[in-house]
Amino acid sequence: MALVKPVLFQVAGYQNSGKTTLSIKLIEKLSASGLKIATIKHHGHGGKPDVLETKDSGRHIKAGATVSLVEGGGRIIIQAEDVPWSLAKEIEMLSFFKPDVIIIEGYKNERYPKAVILRDKNDLELLEKLPNIKIIFHRDPKLGNQLINSGFPVFDTEDEAGYKWISDYINNQN
Repeated sequence: MALVKPVLFQVAGYQNSGKTTLSIKLIEKLSASGLKIATIKHHGHGGKPDVLETKDSGRHIKAGATVSLVEGGGRIIIQAEDVPWSLAKEIEMLSFFKPDVIIIEGYKNERYPKAVILRDKNDLELLEKLPNIKIIFHRDPKLGNQLINSGFPVFDTEDEAGYKWISDYINNQN
């Protein structure tokens, strides 16, 4: 079955909800099935992500380069400075690498299909606020019981069936 490339899927939730853990498990599962995965991570903590400004590429940027690319042993690291990047620009850039799937961690208000992670009852507001939720993960069993009739598939973050649900969903996007 050929996927419409790339399939975009988001992992959303508040800070410290487990987005990175869920993303890594999802990347491992999808990669193991033979799919080529790219990721976009929104640095939502304010300011710019950390880089090593003492390395040559960081020094190039500091000197005024807009983009610096470092390659070695088949690994490419790109550092780019621009006005704030839109998610659309980031997706366009990653599409060059011809991934089957782009996992987007964060950017919770974007309209792509998404998994939302709820830490506790205080996060329930996300179900009203976020567009295009396809699946809910929770970290609190009591909350999971409350969500059974939510209209969404609901899984504990430790339940492998939730990752299989997303994998099946992605594989059915054609």
